[in-house]
Amino acid sequence: MNNLLSISLFWPELVLTATILIAIIIDIFSVPARASKVSNFVIIGLLSTLAAVFLTNHSPTTLFMDSLAFDPFASFIKSVVLIATLFVIVISRYSNEFKGYHTGEYYALLCIMVFGMFLMASAIDLITVYLSIEVVSLMSFILAGYLKNNPRSNEASLKYVIYGAFSSGIMLYGLSIIFGLTGTTKFFAIRDAVIAMDSSSNLALTLSTIFVLAGFGYKISAVPFHFWTPDVYEGSPTPITAYLSVAPKAAGFALMIRFFNQVLVDGDSLSTIGWYSDVSLAWPHILGVVSVVTMTMGNLVAIQQNSVKRMLAYSSIAHAGYMLMVFPTISSEGVFAVMIYLVMYLFMNLGAFFVLIYVSQKEGGENFEHFSGLGWRMPIVGIVMTIFMFSLTGLPPTVGFIGKFYLFVAIINAGSSFYWIAFFGAINTVVSLYYYMRVVKTMYLDGEPSEKITVPPFSMTIIFLVLAVPSVFFGIYWTPILNWVKESLVFFVQI
Repeated sequence: MNNLLSISLFWPELVLTATILIAIIIDIFSVPARASKVSNFVIIGLLSTLAAVFLTNHSPTTLFMDSLAFDPFASFIKSVVLIATLFVIVISRYSNEFKGYHTGEYYALLCIMVFGMFLMASAIDLITVYLSIEVVSLMSFILAGYLKNNPRSNEASLKYVIYGAFSSGIMLYGLSIIFGLTGTTKFFAIRDAVIAMDSSSNLALTLSTIFVLAGFGYKISAVPFHFWTPDVYEGSPTPITAYLSVAPKAAGFALMIRFFNQVLVDGDSLSTIGWYSDVSLAWPHILGVVSVVTMTMGNLVAIQQNSVKRMLAYSSIAHAGYMLMVFPTISSEGVFAVMIYLVMYLFMNLGAFFVLIYVSQKEGGENFEHFSGLGWRMPIVGIVMTIFMFSLTGLPPTVGFIGKFYLFVAIINAGSSFYWIAFFGAINTVVSLYYYMRVVKTMYLDGEPSEKITVPPFSMTIIFLVLAVPSVFFGIYWTPILNWVKESLVFFVQI
């Protein structure tokens, strides 16, 4: 579709762009004490963008000269990103970490980051892939170091920049090799060119794809591209840590799904399981090894943490490994499972981080000892945190169990050659039970019971319940999520 016609389907991005520009103008003319004006407007703008996503209907097509895909899958990822952003903006208004800082541009930066993730969800051109990742990365660097007077925040931002620049450089080199081999930047044209290649191009194609995988792995915190994650998560403002663990990860997985399904897979990318026979390396097994190493490393190191925030950081690495389990299958069932898990993960992971924000403000820290006896002193907080820990472990009847169930079903149905990945996934789930239940144990079995009961403010209680109730409800009745995912499992495919 040409540029002029593409605008008619680009309404969500246009609404988001208008939100960004107006938010910046409001911030310029508002006094620092009234920065809440910007957050109020941004919330309205993001809700309008979400409505535009749902109301913009058209059969799958491409936009702006085959640079972006317009399809239900992209709309699904955009919706997940917007919902996560709205939650984080609301909790940011209650976080004490931003006291003394002008937060007007903070909300504008979040919106710019959302725009980058929109492009990641739709990118089907190598140039768009790189630009979208860089937009998200640059905003992430700034937001991670937003607490300019906090040395840990400065350290987080600096490490993020160093690792991000290194990963982006490697990925860009891989993209340039792919362009050199195929003479095009369009996904489907690259696919056709790969089919026509002879065996002499195998080494270059393999190396280029490994380099591109480094860029994708950096965005989703996959081993060995995860080194930035624990330090950045620990030093960043906790609302940003929660955000980085959900939204960019969803966009990163969307980008990986498109790339591996539409560039390296034989035929219609979601109707068959098959890799090009002339690719020298066994990509399913490589991705399987990356998945197993990622979840194992994340879980084993999480066990050793004394900081709940750092433990959740390593936990997010492990969850990236769980979602990577189904990538070797490259099947519609695998993509279906990842999409379900992304929705479930949004509720349980944001919920755990939001509880951490409240406890850190009340108890003065984020280590395990600050959770000691918390279940008795703050019963509401203790109950919802227990729900989130159960869900992150994957215990019934929570959304975490449903999410992992579909992941394991997808990998087992793919055939006996993938059983080893399911085996390691099950073992790692058992390992994760230790450190998640350690939080529950600390809240209820450690410390002294207190006669004084603390109840969170009404607004915080509502936020906790909005995340905790779906974490249980959708673990019992998940049909609405299934129907949404089924309707969204439609890709633009150029035959």
